[in-house]
Amino acid sequence: MLEAAEIELDRRVIAREELVEALAASAAETTAVTGAEAEQEIVPSPVPGSIVPAWRGGLPVTVLAPDYQQILGVVEERDPTGQGPLKARDITVKLGLGTTSAKVEGVRSKARRLAERGWLVQETSGMFSAGRRPVAVPDAVPSA
Repeated sequence: MLEAAEIELDRRVIAREELVEALAASAAETTAVTGAEAEQEIVPSPVPGSIVPAWRGGLPVTVLAPDYQQILGVVEERDPTGQGPLKARDITVKLGLGTTSAKVEGVRSKARRLAERGWLVQETSGMFSAGRRPVAVPDAVPSA
């Protein structure tokens, strides 16, 4: 009986050592793959309610959430016709959202956010027009 218990204990010790070695090898492979993935620039797909990145040259409109892309599209569509800037209410109507104050304020908030990040221009009257400009981003590391 004692001999059988010692044999079983030896088997478990060996199995544990093999498991530790296998996990260490697996962790090393995972770390190598994760390091390679970290070197690739990951562009997250836009999701509703996501943060609006500051505009910079070469940044595609597709980084914006769909709502922001639609607002930008409405304002840019009007700009080439020379009709001037749009009020938030006009943007809301063109998007087919109605004219309730909640919808207008939601669009105004998003358009203002686009203007703060350089995707649109907000006029002193509070109206919005097309135009992109670089903006200073707080806590950004300056590129050399």
